[in-house]
Amino acid sequence: MSELDARAEQAGILGEYRDLYGEWHSTPPETQAALLSAMGLDGDAPLTVRDLPKWHVCSHGEPPSLGVPGAWQITLEDGRGIEGEGRLPALPLGRHRLVSGGETCWLLSAPPRLPLPERDWGLMVPLACLRPAAQGGIGSFDDLAVVAEGAGAQGAGFLGINPIHAGFHVADPGGFSPYTPSHRRRLSPLYLPTGTAAMPGPLVDFGTETPARLAALEAEFHNAPPGPGFDAWLRHEGDELHRFALHQALSEKLGAYWDRWEAPYQNPTSPQVAQAARELSERVRFHAWLQYAAEGAVTATQRRAQAAGMAHGLYLDLAVGTHPHGAETWTDRASFATGASLGAPPDAFAPQGQNWRLAPFNPVVLEETGFEALALTLRQQLRFCGMLRIDHIIGFERAYWVPDADGLPGAYVQMPREAMFAVARIEAARCGGVIIGEDLGVIPDGLHQAMDESGLLGCRLACFEHRGDPPEFKRPEHYDEAVIASFTTHDLPTWKGWRAGHEIDIRERIGLTPPEHAQGMRGWRGREIAGFDWLSGQFRGDLAPEAPEAMFHVLAATRSRLVAVQVEDLLDSDVQPNLPGTVTEYPNWRQRLPLGPQEIANTPVLANAARIMEASGRRRHS
Repeated sequence: MSELDARAEQAGILGEYRDLYGEWHSTPPETQAALLSAMGLDGDAPLTVRDLPKWHVCSHGEPPSLGVPGAWQITLEDGRGIEGEGRLPALPLGRHRLVSGGETCWLLSAPPRLPLPERDWGLMVPLACLRPAAQGGIGSFDDLAVVAEGAGAQGAGFLGINPIHAGFHVADPGGFSPYTPSHRRRLSPLYLPTGTAAMPGPLVDFGTETPARLAALEAEFHNAPPGPGFDAWLRHEGDELHRFALHQALSEKLGAYWDRWEAPYQNPTSPQVAQAARELSERVRFHAWLQYAAEGAVTATQRRAQAAGMAHGLYLDLAVGTHPHGAETWTDRASFATGASLGAPPDAFAPQGQNWRLAPFNPVVLEETGFEALALTLRQQLRFCGMLRIDHIIGFERAYWVPDADGLPGAYVQMPREAMFAVARIEAARCGGVIIGEDLGVIPDGLHQAMDESGLLGCRLACFEHRGDPPEFKRPEHYDEAVIASFTTHDLPTWKGWRAGHEIDIRERIGLTPPEHAQGMRGWRGREIAGFDWLSGQFRGDLAPEAPEAMFHVLAATRSRLVAVQVEDLLDSDVQPNLPGTVTEYPNWRQRLPLGPQEIANTPVLANAARIMEASGRRRHS
């Protein structure tokens, strides 16, 4: 083994991986060197040999099994210190810093397993698109609360939405994808309610609506200055909030993406940035107030959902990564790899592989800091919800990194899975939250078992739960228990669209699928429909097979603890919210629902879904 191979292995860069077709791919030396550099491990420093591990997972309330020779000091998460020698003491819940013999080990004191939620169900909605074409505008947290109250009154236990992370609204209204955030610990103010005149039409016009909404919010800020509660909140949030708000103020002057700023402004600690902070103090205060208002609005929405009877309330979504040149990386450069992006290896969908243009957490820094950035990100999301979905949970096991250098293939980087799962358990246990890991696609051996052992729920899509040709769909009693089941997701066709092969037609029309392949896909879809209709016939009674309630019967009967119903299926819509593989070819994240919040709450199909769920033992809360 060469020294480069040894360095790469110690850093967790896998020397090879097997693709979807069973073919093995070796990681070339150029990729190894590029990824080591992205982690900050380039250079000639000798390979380290340690007596203590960098981290150790233990059960809270029990003495850690880690043997420590000699004296040690532990700094608990709350700042208290403990000193001793020999066996370590039982520790409270949290991340604690152990120092012994000049080495540091983070003790991750977590519950061994999170409890599974009771059998329940909920509704998934696209927040930005909650206002119908005749009304126009961007859906608001108030609109979401109306849907939550209506669904809660029908017995739903949760209301799920796409990520509501801070985006690039300040300087790039076109950068509105919820899965390419600027900062995942801050909220988008676009969903704050305002009295602005809205633009009607079938698509949300972010380019027009965003500046209008921000202007209305700015007028509110100046006309009704925030009181002492805001100032107290500013003091509590401290430097981290100030850096974020400063980034937002600088973006108004310099542009959305900091890699295009003049060099001195790319460094948040530079004298030029300090001077800008003084000059832009009022704009910084405004952007801080937007976060204050957004947090208050989300908190109020969650309270309204729970008051309506929802056991969990909001079901939020954590994006897998962050934009490499947004607020999150500007304010906390060290926590992210520089010079590589998250992506996916070549497969049938993308023969050249995928580069998602998202910055990955740097595992070296995560381990050095006791997984601080991960813990804070999870904690901030769980403040506002009862359930949290982690996009691409495979990233807790291994992440596919693509070097920024042109032409270099990517490689998998092994992540500290056991530690990351422990951190998730710690943060969920603090608030009694439920964690769902999106585990669809090709999943490495052992990940599903690790999720189950941690009490993290997986995801199952009924449209894919079949085998053979003609396809035989999995019976409800054979579903895994520790999962959330749904028919599809926002990345897939709706129930009506699936039955019509709507996404096949679209992909053929815009050139993503050749006509000869599309025809074969339509034939396969017909056999899928026949297979599912046969299964639903065992549960639907006199319902027509195409009725959404026929599909709800199958979902309700599954062993899965949780079931999610898509709002598009309640409304008999064939509009797919997002078409993977497209940017401008398809109006992703912008297509309005045909009915507004109160009409959704009143639709008879929602009441039918509630009766079906309750009849299958999914508890009614209201």
